[in-house]
Amino acid sequence: MKIDGSSLTLQQAVQVIYQREHVEIDEAVLPQIRASRKVISDCLAEGKPVYGINTGFGKLADVRISDDHLDDLQRNLVLSHACGVGQPLFPEAVRAVLLCKANTLAKGHSGVREQVIRNLLSLLNHNILPIIPEQGSVGASGDLAPLAHMSLLLIGEGEALTAEGVVPAVKALNMAGIEPLKLQAKEGLALLNGTHFMTGLGVINWHLGSLLAETADIIGAMAAEALLCTPVAFDDRIHKARGYRGQRLSAGRLRKMMAGSPIRESHLGCSRVQDPYSVRCMPQVHGAVCDTLEHIAGILSVEINAATDNPLIFIEEKEILSGGNFHGHPVSTVMDMLGIVVSHLSAMSERRVAFMMDSAMSELPPFLVRDSGINSGFMIAQVSAAALASENKVLAHPASVDSIPTSANKEDFVTMGASAAVKGNRIVMNTAHVLAVELICACQALEFRAPLKPGPASRRVLDLVRSVIPTLKKDRRIDGDIKTAAELIISGQVLEAVEDLIA
Repeated sequence: MKIDGSSLTLQQAVQVIYQREHVEIDEAVLPQIRASRKVISDCLAEGKPVYGINTGFGKLADVRISDDHLDDLQRNLVLSHACGVGQPLFPEAVRAVLLCKANTLAKGHSGVREQVIRNLLSLLNHNILPIIPEQGSVGASGDLAPLAHMSLLLIGEGEALTAEGVVPAVKALNMAGIEPLKLQAKEGLALLNGTHFMTGLGVINWHLGSLLAETADIIGAMAAEALLCTPVAFDDRIHKARGYRGQRLSAGRLRKMMAGSPIRESHLGCSRVQDPYSVRCMPQVHGAVCDTLEHIAGILSVEINAATDNPLIFIEEKEILSGGNFHGHPVSTVMDMLGIVVSHLSAMSERRVAFMMDSAMSELPPFLVRDSGINSGFMIAQVSAAALASENKVLAHPASVDSIPTSANKEDFVTMGASAAVKGNRIVMNTAHVLAVELICACQALEFRAPLKPGPASRRVLDLVRSVIPTLKKDRRIDGDIKTAAELIISGQVLEAVEDLIA
């Protein structure tokens, strides 16, 4: 795959992040990159004071730097800004950050040498990943601290995750045949400025959130089928009457999941008229999640191709303009939105799990196990799901409504976009595990309806789950089952099992 700074899609990004697709610079953009660098060189030759090129940074922007210290200025910038703390970012997210940064620099508005971009792509293609702490960015001049940690590796400092584990930077660069960079004017600032941490993690959150939204329909339908619920609430006429695209898509998936079910056919004449909201209103809730994720995709599609450096170089006019494209507000707000809507998936899922636990409502054995009393079955699995769903409600409080002044009040309104993306990822992973609990409970509940069999779609998922998770016949540890089920969901295997039936 080739990057040009303008045409990277979210689907291509996901391929690079998860499938490790090889990435190169599109040769067509090299003249722009070189011309942008020449503007920097010409500016230095003329001796003009330009922010971040021959001045200090932030509050120190008025301090002029002599020509013989310009390279030191860029190196010192990286070293001084590497102040992140907390857990290291997980590998896929680091790959996302590297890709987003390289694509932005390839746009040709940053004034870096092409070698800087090539080195970033070499790290990505060799899967040599800088250790980037999760915390330390307020999303003001971009994600300064995380991107400084990313940049440490390029200059031979810090550590990196490799196939051999975590190793010193120089050893990691040698493994990929990369020489440490001696940063030149503007290059350190170009590497540190920008929204690439929050955007890279945002792409992952969007990808997983979208996968969970579709998979929630699959698992929710299995639970509804096992609970003898009616699919009447999923009739397309109802959802067409309201008019939301996501709602109609969700209802369609639910109908197709429950189609041809002998379990459903067995209770067509039952007296139940309406089911609880956690079943009946799945299209309304899950559909709203899908519609919101589509909006988020639009924002991220712009941001991964955006020039978020400062200052920016415009080669036609040979001008260097200082602005605020590094401000992460577009991303911070949609990451908060993502956290809110994905938390709704977990809340609905937990309620369906609780429905399956209650024998008075479900007409199934208490806690989905034989000989309840001596066996507790899935009692505490539901408690774990409840804990995660409630944690999501706390995490869903928006980060983007906060601001705290930094850099001696030069940066007086910040976005907290990195915080929104980090907690958004935790919400996504919590939700995956709540859905995992629902999945193993729905499979167990469907089996209790024997000799009646589930419909064709549910049978496929049931067979997939049973290939790796046995039926719970008596109490055993089930934390491993939940983890395995979550992996089936996150890997996309649950969706793939029925994709042709519910499309």
